Amino acid sequence: MKIVKRDGRIVEYDAEKIRIAIKKANNDVQIEEGASDNEINKIIKYIEGLKKKRLLVEDIQDIIEKKLVELNKYELSKAYMLYRYERELIRKANTTDESILTLIKNSNKEVLEENPYKHAYLATTQRDLIAGEVSKDLTKRILLPEKISEAHEEGILHFHDADYFLQPIFNSCLINIEDMLDNGTVMNGKLIETPKSFQVACTILTQIIALVASSQYGGQSVNIKHLSKYLKKSEDKFRSILNEKYKGKIKPSVIEELVKDRLKEELTNGVQTIEYQINTLMTSKGEAPFVAIFMYLEDDDPYIDYTAKIIEEILNQRYAGIKNEQGVYVTPDFPKLIYVLSENNSLNGSKYDYLTKLAIKCSSKRLYPNYISAKKMKENFEGNVFSPMGCRSFLSLFKDEDGKYKFEGRFNQGVVTINLPQIALKSEGNEEKFFELLDERLDLCYEALMCRHHALMGILSNVSPIHWQYGAIARLKKNEPIDKYLKNGYSTISLGYIGIYEMTKIMKGTSHTDPLGKPFAIKVMKELKARCLKWTKETGISFLLYGTKSEALGYRFARIDKEKYGSIKDITDKGYYTNSFQVNAKENINIYDKLTFESEFQKLSTGGAISYVDITDIKDKEEDLENLIKFIYDNIQYVEFKDRDNKLYDKNIII
Repeated sequence: MKIVKRDGRIVEYDAEKIRIAIKKANNDVQIEEGASDNEINKIIKYIEGLKKKRLLVEDIQDIIEKKLVELNKYELSKAYMLYRYERELIRKANTTDESILTLIKNSNKEVLEENPYKHAYLATTQRDLIAGEVSKDLTKRILLPEKISEAHEEGILHFHDADYFLQPIFNSCLINIEDMLDNGTVMNGKLIETPKSFQVACTILTQIIALVASSQYGGQSVNIKHLSKYLKKSEDKFRSILNEKYKGKIKPSVIEELVKDRLKEELTNGVQTIEYQINTLMTSKGEAPFVAIFMYLEDDDPYIDYTAKIIEEILNQRYAGIKNEQGVYVTPDFPKLIYVLSENNSLNGSKYDYLTKLAIKCSSKRLYPNYISAKKMKENFEGNVFSPMGCRSFLSLFKDEDGKYKFEGRFNQGVVTINLPQIALKSEGNEEKFFELLDERLDLCYEALMCRHHALMGILSNVSPIHWQYGAIARLKKNEPIDKYLKNGYSTISLGYIGIYEMTKIMKGTSHTDPLGKPFAIKVMKELKARCLKWTKETGISFLLYGTKSEALGYRFARIDKEKYGSIKDITDKGYYTNSFQVNAKENINIYDKLTFESEFQKLSTGGAISYVDITDIKDKEEDLENLIKFIYDNIQYVEFKDRDNKLYDKNIII
C-alpha cells in the first residue's frame, strides 16, 4: 500500500506511524480512556484489510477517528482529533515573518553567522537569504516528514541547507572542465567553443565556475592541469607568429626568448583573470563562487611542465595577495588552493621540489594552500588521487562503462549530520544504551538523506543546463531526467558527524586521544561507516561518512544541548562542539602527534575529512614547515593550516 502525502508525494505505508500517533493521543487522556496495544493493532489491521493500493493521509486519519468512536473511546477520539488539528496548525503556521524581518534588520544572528562568506547586509545577498527563509519554512512544515523536522529542531540531527531544499539542486561537484573546454559548452543560450589560447581558457573557466555555483549550493573544484594544453597552444601560436615575421631576420634563440616573454605575460594575465574574476563575481546566491583549485603534477600528464608553470604562477599570485578596498594586500577567500604532495615534489630531491618550497612560502604568509598526500590517498582509495568537492567532501570510487575510474563530472546529493554528544548525554555513560540510541537515530538520518535523494529524482535536465546538458556533469538532452546519475554509485550522499571529542568525554570521562577513550571513539566511527556501507548495499546509492566542516553547526548543537541538559564542564559550557574527529584545541598535544592520531580517523571518514594545524607558534616558519610537509606526505592524507590568533586567516588584516 502507498500513502499519498499532503504535498502529493507518494511514500510506503508505515503502520508504526499510526501506532505512534494514537499513543501520543493516549498521553492526553486517563489510562482507562486510552487504547490498548491490542486495540491499536485492530485499527491497523482494519486499515490494512481494506487492501487499498493507495490511501490519502487524511483518509487514514478519518478511519482512526471513526474506529476509536466504535471502540467507545470518545475522549481518546477527541484527543486524537485535537492532536491532528494541532499538527495541521503547525504545518500551516507562518514561521517566516519574524525571521525575514530580523534578517532585513541584520539582527537574525543564526542566519547571519551560518555562512561566513555571505555578507547579509547586501541587498543582493539578502534576496537569496529571504528566499532561503521561505524554503526553510516550507521544508519544515510541508516537504519533510514531521519526525525529521522535529529531529532537526531538537538537535538530534541537522538537515543541511534546508534553505535550498525547495529547489531541485544538489550539494557539491567536481566540474568536468576538460570536457567543457575541449568540446565546448553553452552559457545563457550562447555557444562557447574550444578556446585557442590560455587566457581565453581562463576566462571561460571563471564563467563556468560562476554559472555552476549559481545552480547548486555547495562547493566545486577544478583540476588546473586541464588548462596546461591551452598554455601550450598559446606558446605554439606565439612561436608561429614570430617565426613568420622574423625567421631569417633574427637568431632563433632570440625568437625563443621573445616566445618565452610573451608566454610569461599570457600566463600572468590568465592566472590573474582567474583570481580576480572569482573574487569579484557574484553568483545568484549573493556570494563569490565557493571553488577550489586542485594542483596535482601527474607523472603521465603530457603537459606536466606547463601544469608546473601554471601552479607556480598561482602560488606566486596568492603569495602577493589581492588588494582590498583600502589598497592593502590581503588573503582572498577564494579560490581555495589544494596542493598535492607526490613523489615528484615531496622535498626528496625531485624535479618539482621548488614548487613545494614555493607552496610552503605561500602557506607561511597566507595559510594556503591545503595539502593532500598522494602517498596516503592512494593507500585509502585504491591508488587514486583526486580533489575534494570544494574543500572537504570526497567522492566514492566509481568506474565508468570502460572500467576506468571516474571522478570529474560527479557530485554529492546532500548531507545530514548526526549529533553524537547528545546521544552520549542521553545515554548517561551506558554504552549499551548509547548504541541502541545511535541505531535509532541513524535510521532517522537515513530517512532524512533519502528525502534529499527523492527530491532530486524525476528532475529534468532543463533545471540547470550548465550541469546536465552542457558538460559540467553530463550532456543530457532537453527534458531528459537526471535519474541515472542519482543511482548505482555515480553520485554520493553524506552522513556527517559532530563531536567525537565531547561524545567520548561524556561516555568515558576522557578525551578520544586518551588510550581509555580512543577504542570507544573508533568503535563509533566504524559503526557509522558500517551503516553507510549497509545503506549503499541496500539502495545502490553511494553513502559516505563525512567529517562535517561546519563551525556554525557545532555551536548550534551545543546551544540546543545546553538548554536541555544545562552547563556541563568541557562539554556544553564551551558553547561549541568540536568538528568531526578533531582533537580539541584545549588539549596539550604537539602537531606531529595530533596528525598521527587523526590520520586513523581520516581513513574511516572516506566521504570527507581534513586535519587542521595551528602554525601560530612556529618560529622559523619556512624551515619548520618543510619538516612538517615531509611528515604530512608520509603520514596523513589531508591537512589545512590555521592561525589561532587569526592574524593570517582574517582576510581584512594587513599581512
